[in-house]
Amino acid sequence: MDEMYHPEQVEKNAQDYWESSKTFNVKEDQSKEKFYCLAMFPYPSGRLHMGHVRNYTIGDVISRYQKMQGKNVMQPMGWDAFGLPAENAAMKNKVAPANWTRENIDTMRSQLKQLGFAYDWDREFATCDTDYYHWEQWLFTRLFEKGLAYKKDSVVNWDPVDQTVLANEQVIDGKGWRSGAMVEKKEIAQWFIKITDYADELLAEIDNLEGWPEQVRSMQQNWIGRSEGVEVDFVIPQHDQTLTVYTTRPDTLMGVTYVAVSSEHPLAKIAAENNADLTEFIESCKKMETSEAAMETMEKKGFPLNIDAIHPITGEKVPVWTANFVLMSYGTGAVMAVPAHDQRDFEFASKYQIPIKGVVYPHDGSNLDLTEQAFVEKGILKNSGQFNDLTSVEAFENIADFLQKNQKGQKKVNFRLRDWGVSRQRYWGAPIPIINCPKCGAVAVPDKDLPVRLPEDVEFTEMGSPIKKMPEFYQTSCPQCGGEAVRETDTFDTFMESSWYYARFACPDFKDGMLNQSANYWLPVDQYIGGIEHAILHLLYARFYHKLMRDAGLIHSNEPFANVLTQGMVLKDGSKMSKSKGNTVDPQGLIKEYGADTVRLFVMFASPPDQSLEWSDSGVEGAFKFLKRLWKMVAQHVSQSDQQSQINQDNLNKEQKKIRRQIHETIAKVSDDIGRRYTFNTAIASVMTLINALAKFDDRSPTGKAIMQEALEAIVKLLSPIVPHISHQLWQDLGYQGAVVDQPWSKVDSSALVKDEIQMVIQINGKLRSKIVVSASDDKSSIEKMALEDEKIIKFIEGKTIKKVIVVPKKLVSIVV
Repeated sequence: MDEMYHPEQVEKNAQDYWESSKTFNVKEDQSKEKFYCLAMFPYPSGRLHMGHVRNYTIGDVISRYQKMQGKNVMQPMGWDAFGLPAENAAMKNKVAPANWTRENIDTMRSQLKQLGFAYDWDREFATCDTDYYHWEQWLFTRLFEKGLAYKKDSVVNWDPVDQTVLANEQVIDGKGWRSGAMVEKKEIAQWFIKITDYADELLAEIDNLEGWPEQVRSMQQNWIGRSEGVEVDFVIPQHDQTLTVYTTRPDTLMGVTYVAVSSEHPLAKIAAENNADLTEFIESCKKMETSEAAMETMEKKGFPLNIDAIHPITGEKVPVWTANFVLMSYGTGAVMAVPAHDQRDFEFASKYQIPIKGVVYPHDGSNLDLTEQAFVEKGILKNSGQFNDLTSVEAFENIADFLQKNQKGQKKVNFRLRDWGVSRQRYWGAPIPIINCPKCGAVAVPDKDLPVRLPEDVEFTEMGSPIKKMPEFYQTSCPQCGGEAVRETDTFDTFMESSWYYARFACPDFKDGMLNQSANYWLPVDQYIGGIEHAILHLLYARFYHKLMRDAGLIHSNEPFANVLTQGMVLKDGSKMSKSKGNTVDPQGLIKEYGADTVRLFVMFASPPDQSLEWSDSGVEGAFKFLKRLWKMVAQHVSQSDQQSQINQDNLNKEQKKIRRQIHETIAKVSDDIGRRYTFNTAIASVMTLINALAKFDDRSPTGKAIMQEALEAIVKLLSPIVPHISHQLWQDLGYQGAVVDQPWSKVDSSALVKDEIQMVIQINGKLRSKIVVSASDDKSSIEKMALEDEKIIKFIEGKTIKKVIVVPKKLVSIVV
């Protein structure tokens, strides 16, 4: 065995072995416990970055460990291939998005293989493959037939450069997050799926997601946002209509001093017809940012509509305003405003000199101070007519009952969650399988005509989707009446593809349907790994899609992911790595210089997986030195291990027992760190400590060599999930055939953990005064005698009366004087 470590050759040999032996290819096996490990699949941007390396190494460590536990482990890889970046690249590089995407996939697949990830590559697919989105289209037609998919006009954020709809979170300072263009408010027809029909179930089952981080569960609960409140009707006599608002605080209803509607509300539009100033205000609202964070901090502005609403209890007139903090897309596009008991309403009323009327007072009877801010706590009602002296809780019920009896309102459970808008006005996505007929309306594409294939041989000569300019794509006939019709030219939101890919990995080659029985064998995913940034939308949509597939009879389980791990970011110089900051590190260069195992070892050792990792060049160098040291230690052992004996625990000397105990303590700790705690950094640290101890263990007797062999075998197994290539080679150098990953995980020998000697502390009147080493077989009286004869203890007890001596076995001796 060469004493020099040559990672390039070692890694090639290991990868060639895994590929030729199909080591990681799996199929269903009812005789074994299954384990499905999945890291969120990547967008094929062209090259791996260190975030990818960290994410996929975590998943690979878990997968390899579980395989060595004897489980039937599936770890697949694929590509989240649709999306806007491919279109932008197509325009920039004059290449079709399909070609750009598939070239990138080839590059990134090669990089993943260089890192030695234990993927079943036979299961690979890209979401732009027709065989994949075929079944997404099929399910959509079923949802359409059930009424769970529908089309309606919706006010959206429109990016005039990218020619597409943006989510509120993608509008920054009024501009598109990618193009930088000023975003416009535009009303267009959009396709939606009724995720709100599943809101109760999605919320209720969060409590069952015990293997998910508490932060992620909480974020999903808040996003779904269930609230109990009351719908209240305010009549608008000038327009002979009723304005319905929703409130979770009906106890404050008697304090309403104005009503506010969205700038897109019909009442605002009517009032603006002959009012240039109001028209200008409405136009300014179209350009504002509407993300939650922006709405929270922006200056609250409004404009009076010069119409009144009638208070449903007092009959008094309250003015109607339009305000920039009311969104048409949220609720009814109208709110009742109680400045005394809502801080936003308070700031608005103070700015525009609208009356502020306090109706809820503190429970302790103190005065209501509204000079600086609103009183937002619950309390006792005053200035509320027949509801005076009720608590807020009592008033909720009483006022709700009053409104219901008088047909002016009703109790209602609301959700913050809105239906999922799934259509995008761009090209590189799965076509929506709908045909629009002037006679029959929207008609689902029949099964026999699926998939609706996206034309891939296209040219981007100008902004917008090329298929909207391709009559050969959109001109068709109606499946119902046979008349001329037009194919839908919007494509699916890419969240559609990423919401069910985990299930398709179970049966990627199944031609006759979306899923087969293999999905029920593999699902749910046992361990899912990805960034916290996907905590809400991706994970929520995947949970929803899973329930849609369940209700379509495709799978039996209720949830897609049993356990979720959210890994931290990779930082350099305190900031997230990014091209714009110029602080990226190319994994390819590191692999070439140090080898993939060094890169894997560093990213696992630098921090726990759920925390941010600070990049360190010296840390990478240190990881490389450690692997060279391990290699050399094995080489030296192999060169002199010709005579070994069997290990008999009873016949070992003190040093042999000590090192063997450390070997098995390390096995126990690493097994727990990798298998349960996922603290890979502390697992590595434990192995490093053991190697330091072995370096000092200079015992060349046959028994000493046998213990060294046992130690090195254990180390190679313990490190093999983290540094698989070097472990593969060292396992063979230690005298074994085949792959270490096919071996069972190291087991703890409990006899090696038994201590012949125990260190015990001695306390006098509760203070530590000395320590003694006793035999594990010594009885209490022997230990007490040794303690009282200890030199340090004699000094403290001399001339004093001993009142009591308490011996706590294996721990301490307590002397009271």
